[in-house]
Amino acid sequence: MQFRGNKQFASAVGLVLGLLCAVEAAKVNKHKPWIETTYHGIVTENDDKVLLDPPLIALDKDAPLRYAESFEVTLTKEGEICGFRIHGQNVPFEAVVLDKSTGEGVIRAKDKLDCELQKEHTFTIQAYDCGEGPDGANMKKSHKATVHIQVNDINEYSPVFKEKSYKATVIEGKKYDSILKVEAVDADCSFQFSQICSYEIVTPDVPFTIDKDGYIKNTEKLNYGKDHMYKLTVTAYDCGKSRASEDVLVKINVKPTCKPGWTGFNKRIEYEPGTGSLALFPSMHLETCDEPITSIQASIELETNHIGKGCDRDTYSEKSLHKLCGASTGTVELLPAPSSSANWTVGLPTDNGHDSDQVFEFNGTQAIKVPEGVVSTSLKEPFTVSVWMRHGPGAHEKETILCNSDKTEMNRHHFSLYVHNCRLIMLLRQDPSEAENYKPAEFHWKLDQVCDKEWHHYVLNVEFLTVSLFVDGTTFEPFLVTEDYPLHASKIDTQLTIGACWQDNSGHDNDTETVSEPAPGGNARMAQFFRGNLAGLMIRSGKLENKKVIDCLYTCKEGLDVQLPEEVASAVKVEFNPNQSSLTVEGDDIDAFDKVMQHISYLNSRQFPTPGIRHLRVSTTVKCFNEEACVAVPEAEGYIMVLQPEEPKISLSGIDHFARGAAEFESQEGVTLFPELRIVSTITREVEADAEPEVTQGAEDDPTVQETVVSEEIMHNLDTCEVTAVGDELDGEHESLEVDLAQLQQRGLEMSSSNVGLVITGVNTMANYEQVLHLIRYKNWHTEALFDRKFKLVCSELNGRYISNDFKVEVNVIHTANPMEHANNAMVQPNFINPVHHASVDLSGHNLVNAHQASVVPSAATIVIVVCVSFLVFMIILGVFRIRAAHQRTMRDQENGKENEMDWDDSALTITVNPMETYEDQHSSEEEEEEEEESEDGEEEDDITSAESESSEDEEGGEPEDQQGASRQQQLEWDDSTLTY
Repeated sequence: MQFRGNKQFASAVGLVLGLLCAVEAAKVNKHKPWIETTYHGIVTENDDKVLLDPPLIALDKDAPLRYAESFEVTLTKEGEICGFRIHGQNVPFEAVVLDKSTGEGVIRAKDKLDCELQKEHTFTIQAYDCGEGPDGANMKKSHKATVHIQVNDINEYSPVFKEKSYKATVIEGKKYDSILKVEAVDADCSFQFSQICSYEIVTPDVPFTIDKDGYIKNTEKLNYGKDHMYKLTVTAYDCGKSRASEDVLVKINVKPTCKPGWTGFNKRIEYEPGTGSLALFPSMHLETCDEPITSIQASIELETNHIGKGCDRDTYSEKSLHKLCGASTGTVELLPAPSSSANWTVGLPTDNGHDSDQVFEFNGTQAIKVPEGVVSTSLKEPFTVSVWMRHGPGAHEKETILCNSDKTEMNRHHFSLYVHNCRLIMLLRQDPSEAENYKPAEFHWKLDQVCDKEWHHYVLNVEFLTVSLFVDGTTFEPFLVTEDYPLHASKIDTQLTIGACWQDNSGHDNDTETVSEPAPGGNARMAQFFRGNLAGLMIRSGKLENKKVIDCLYTCKEGLDVQLPEEVASAVKVEFNPNQSSLTVEGDDIDAFDKVMQHISYLNSRQFPTPGIRHLRVSTTVKCFNEEACVAVPEAEGYIMVLQPEEPKISLSGIDHFARGAAEFESQEGVTLFPELRIVSTITREVEADAEPEVTQGAEDDPTVQETVVSEEIMHNLDTCEVTAVGDELDGEHESLEVDLAQLQQRGLEMSSSNVGLVITGVNTMANYEQVLHLIRYKNWHTEALFDRKFKLVCSELNGRYISNDFKVEVNVIHTANPMEHANNAMVQPNFINPVHHASVDLSGHNLVNAHQASVVPSAATIVIVVCVSFLVFMIILGVFRIRAAHQRTMRDQENGKENEMDWDDSALTITVNPMETYEDQHSSEEEEEEEEESEDGEEEDDITSAESESSEDEEGGEPEDQQGASRQQQLEWDDSTLTY
């Protein structure tokens, strides 16, 4: 039984082993996979699926076999396709098996493809089976097949024009086959989508058309008078009907039929003050239409008649201008600006314009009398009369500018300057002489300038028997000179008048007009009134004006200028008129002529020019070979806009409140009013605030960019500083304002004074005015009833165009108890005031005015206090020594206490006024003498006590040390009361 069972088991084992051997024999991988040799595929860009022809299928002859493993039936892997492998560099495709048993697969793109980068791709592919057994051993690969894939394009790009804009120029009246060509491109890769199939003009109703190749032409003849330039908007379409992403702008300029004239001429030219010369025609060119020219002449005129008195000049007073031009002294201004010292022009109407100098208007009913003593003109000496005048055609009556006639009775005209029928006439009657012969008496000049309603400058140099006339710097000879007898001798005073002639009305009918005059004197009888404008009327006796001074007075501060290039200097001729308001250019070479015109510039040398428009005109004459004007060049007109200059702000600052002892006011030196005056002038400018670089790039077009106002200090001249008393006028009997005249003359300044104050005039720097104002002193000989005095200082520039702030100074008078006995102390008071003012004192919480009061007022009483305190200390020391002699042992402690008290008093004196240490050394001998005069000093203690109490009240708001000093002084007063006399 056991054997039989073993036999069956052995049979079963053999059967299983046989089956296993059969299965293993069947699992052998014998064949390679098979695929096609070539594939062609198509893929659309922006898609990943590839369409292949033929389809991707791999075959394997190894058929799959089912077998049992671990008593289970399993399908073997032989004959299955496990995958495809692509060979090549940077191949953007991958192959994927869809069915391993059938070998079907696909090729797809890894990422989106771009036809514009690469249209075709070629690579190789290989299939491989799954091998033998579970681990895929003995895997077989197919041969390599070539794959060609083409990327199909889509219309993803729009046409783009090659240029941002197009420009062309055509001549009017002509029809063109082609004016210009626009061209667009498309970035698509295919022929269909990359080709531009059509262009289109988007702008409606324009006389232009465009073809499919981009050529633009006009459909009708163009007219320059109708339109100078056409702006067209053009677009493009590709063959996929995609429109251009951005349309293009086409500008077509219409050029007129050649017309001679200037090109590149700007009608508006802006001039910024202080920038020097400005080129007027930097791009100017003369178009002559290719005519054979032989000569060119151009006249450039700058019209400035409406600015000031014919052009921009310094607007200082006429007297100051004469000094600046080098005229000698002795000049008297007959039409000054109204002021406290010269008030006879107050009643005359003026232009009231601070941008130009002051102009007086005479309307035929107004005239003024010049006060006596202003002019001391003797006809025996040479003298000069200068005046600015604007006069138009008027009545056929005499119009008097300046007249010197009898004040009463005879109405004789000694000399006069008047206008009659557009003639300028100078009447000059000689004084009585021994030989009564005919002598030249009237000098006549017939001038167009007298009646052209324009400003002109007249200078008459009058010398015995001759008169020389200069008009705008040019000499004119009289066309007629009449003679007359000299005047008869008389003792009648004369009256100098302006705008009419003084004439007594007694003995004949009233043929004059009565006017109200600025100067007192009752009713004024005037005749031969002037109608026009006058300014700068000056008279100077003793010396004639020379030509250099006359030219300087007339010369403008603005005008035309030209810097000739060296290469054209010899080919072109340039001439200026005297005031450089016009120039003439002549030449025969157009290129050289253009260069000269491009170097013509405008210059205004004033620091603060008069703003406004200056008209500019260019007149040109061109001649050809026949010496006739063959080319008509029209005038070119424009204007220069002089911008408003930055207005300066003149600031006066310094000590505005201080006190001085009465003795200083009564001394010969007096009190300096402005010891620390500062004159500063500033202008404000607007500048853009600092920004980051990336922000700044777009800041130019950003209207929200903030601007910062900055202040900048500048230097310029002053021409007037006036000091006036505030409140009551100055009483000449006991007070005055004085200044060192030698210092004024050294700086070329002048001073005039009145009961109102004093006025310093003359064009000079701010620094020189500062130095002179530091020298102004106030003196008062009767200060008993004077406690304070107030003054006001005002400075100005350009005859009042720019005025400073009102700087007010208050001076307090310190009165002492007995000034007679302590005159020596009052005289040395400034020695104590000055060091205290400059000492290093803590002024926190106090303004500048309080600081000066606190430092000056205690010092006035300190001089007397020191003497008394010294006497008290001396008496205490004597008492101590007497007590020690009688009671040595019992009074020793008291002696130490009093010595400590004495030391404490001494320290208080040192803290109160530090400079008194020197004072005590210098006056120790005086203290010893005062110790012997105990009774006399005792009488003054009441006054001292009151002064000390006032000082302590003034110092309550001061430092703690001042409070301690006040308490210590009170203790000293108590000790004084215990003394026995």
